[in-house]
Amino acid sequence: MRAWLPAIALACSTAMAAIPAVAERAPKTTTLTLDRVFASPDLAGPQPQALRLSPDGSLLTLVRNRADERTRFDLWAIDTRTGAERMLVDSRKIGSGAALTEAEKMQRERDRSKTGKTGVLDYDWAPDGRSLLVPIDGELFLAGLDGNARRIEGTKGALNPVISPSGGFLSFVRDQNLWVQPLAGGAARAVTNGGGGTVHFGEAEFVAQEEMDRRTGYWWSPDDSRIAVERFDEAPVRVFTRAAIGAAGTNIYQQRYPAAGTPNVLVELWVMRADGSGQVKVDLGDNPDIYLARVNWLPDGSALLVQRESRDQRTLDMLRVDPVTGKAVVIFTEKAGERSWINLTNAYRAMPDGSLIWRSERSGFAHLYRWKAGKWTQLTSGDWVVNGLVGVDDAAGRIFFTGNRDGVLEQHLYALDAKTHHITRLTEAGWWNSASADARGSRFIITRSNADQPPQTYLADANGKRLAWINENAVASAHPYAPYLAAQRPTEFGTLKAADGTILHWKMIAPRIEPGRKYPVFFQHYGGPGSQTVSRAWNPPLLQYLAQQGWIVFQLDNRGSPGRGKQFEDAIWHAMGSVEVEDQLAGARYLKSLPFVDGAKIATYGWSYGGYMSLKMLEKNPGVYAAAVAGAPVTDWSLYDTHYTERYMGDPTKDAAGYAAASALPDATGIRDPLLIMHGMADDNVFLDNTTSFVAKLQAADMKFEMMLYPGKAHGAVREIHPWTTILDFLDRTVKNKPAQ
Repeated sequence: MRAWLPAIALACSTAMAAIPAVAERAPKTTTLTLDRVFASPDLAGPQPQALRLSPDGSLLTLVRNRADERTRFDLWAIDTRTGAERMLVDSRKIGSGAALTEAEKMQRERDRSKTGKTGVLDYDWAPDGRSLLVPIDGELFLAGLDGNARRIEGTKGALNPVISPSGGFLSFVRDQNLWVQPLAGGAARAVTNGGGGTVHFGEAEFVAQEEMDRRTGYWWSPDDSRIAVERFDEAPVRVFTRAAIGAAGTNIYQQRYPAAGTPNVLVELWVMRADGSGQVKVDLGDNPDIYLARVNWLPDGSALLVQRESRDQRTLDMLRVDPVTGKAVVIFTEKAGERSWINLTNAYRAMPDGSLIWRSERSGFAHLYRWKAGKWTQLTSGDWVVNGLVGVDDAAGRIFFTGNRDGVLEQHLYALDAKTHHITRLTEAGWWNSASADARGSRFIITRSNADQPPQTYLADANGKRLAWINENAVASAHPYAPYLAAQRPTEFGTLKAADGTILHWKMIAPRIEPGRKYPVFFQHYGGPGSQTVSRAWNPPLLQYLAQQGWIVFQLDNRGSPGRGKQFEDAIWHAMGSVEVEDQLAGARYLKSLPFVDGAKIATYGWSYGGYMSLKMLEKNPGVYAAAVAGAPVTDWSLYDTHYTERYMGDPTKDAAGYAAASALPDATGIRDPLLIMHGMADDNVFLDNTTSFVAKLQAADMKFEMMLYPGKAHGAVREIHPWTTILDFLDRTVKNKPAQ
């Protein structure tokens, strides 16, 4: 599950920051409307995605949404020497508009960045830099640098397409088997032949896509000679009958869904030659109930590094696998602390000297280590976290990473001297940055934003110096947001203390405060693990719209969220729906102490885990919140998937009491405040059963509530205008415009 957008006595360390300036004479401005928030072009300006440098570094490629259609993307190229731009692939011209296969729809749903989008969403450079593999509308095209693209016949319905590392082959998954064809021409052939029914080759299973940040099931060796291929069998997985209720009819799916405490897929890993011959099975151990977490080839192709995670997610073994025999040896083991779990990471790198750069939370905070010949050397340390490993310049002895060394509200790119361990920040203070690097760690693509500036992207050198703007996105006269900038309300940041004294960070956007007037609060939360909502990054214009409508918008990161170390995160161990609710209550009490807040008009809203939080907050704290909106809520954690739920809650067959306490169902009839429940009727992530189970209890008790269901919509139903007109109509009636008692 990932986020969707967006003692009783409390001590506030930055109370003054919470008091917005008294209303001043405002300049004449254009007022935001809800229609404009959801219209094209996007108010955040052009947002390039999938940015990559060509193999020779002469071009920077990206996919960019169209000004007249914010959800359609095309492939563009920028000359890194001259800055000249040109469109390489026009998705309108070569796309067929054909419906995607159900498998690809589900993959896109798993990858939140592609939800609701069309056109060119991804691509792959050929190693020689002369062409790119481009999937559009379920077909594959080979695009040249001259703008011409040819359809590759026989690839309709292809999943996970890539060009092999040395450029000899094109590969993809179709009909649950892995297919390979020469890139220079020739027919594709299946290199596996056992796929079908419950057996899949070359794909990532559901929980790998949804929870493990692994979206492929095959890996080419660097020289194209071999492929490591995942095989999984869904036969043991429980079948749920899921009705995808649409506007024009209902489809019934017998979906195999691994609910907490039930069997997972059976996973195997095979290694074979590029033509499918010489297949050997990798020895993953005697226990079949494990997760295949990560698979990587060593740079010289001599072995595979395979991460094997235990079912309880408290042990992670790094295996070195001989690709010829399949024999595996454990080279090291990562173990979770007491009442904790292991967070999977992509922050690791095999080095030419046989060492491994590795991110670990063994100290209580995520830091970088070097493993070599069985010995560990810690490279970073302190009460802050490394978030990602961006690049390595082995010749210069520099390691580049992102982290929050300069404060939890900001993320920066840093350079680490591998010998002295000296750290240099390469990005400007006051921003939230993300970064990627070329293969040599010599140039970086950096995207940054803050509360006043929507995302900008630039090309930088190894010292962080900006070489050129890729997308300056300045909010000038031609920018979509320019007419609304003068009316923008500032984002305030502050801290308060939880009941146990833990410092919690919040942010607030308030309307212009008039002396003596009190304002309602739109208290938005996610609350679940893995998502930090309070940062200096750009806020969606929807939040500005709410502030301009007279709402104080407030968000708080509770214990259990990331970025603060394991002790802060582990507070929800076998206790979801506990400290998160307590911490949000601390936020509500703080709000009620402010002179410009109407303490009787605090509305709470959340989606997914946030929807679950809305229900638990009403159940545990009746009368504190004037009303709540619960979108796509998990109401019973035994209905949610194994890898996510068991990580935090354990096995429900061993801790039934913990699951019962975390469930929103037992106390449903204790809710006394106005409630709006929303859900997509084709949600294959948080099943509609969660909502129907909850509302059935309310109806049986003759309790009144409001509900809005979305035919044909999946878990991201909230990303359209109708849910928001519905939410605001409900909150205007029950909170904002409700007469004082």
